[in-house]
Amino acid sequence: MTSLENRLREHRARAGLTQAALAERVEVSRKTINTVENGVFVPSTVLALKLAAALETSVENLFQLPETQ
Repeated sequence: MTSLENRLREHRARAGLTQAALAERVEVSRKTINTVENGVFVPSTVLALKLAAALETSVENLFQLPETQ
């Protein structure tokens, strides 16, 4: 399973949104937002794009592959 680092919580907080408010904007459950923020669930491409649009940022600003050395 591929892990994914994310800054969703940081961007959501900066936008002044609750998990529920962000979930409503992207048409998913609050639990989905919670599991993405906690790294339990890797979002689909569509969800990642919706989250980035809702937070007015790029997907790359929200999600990154972990550094491997």
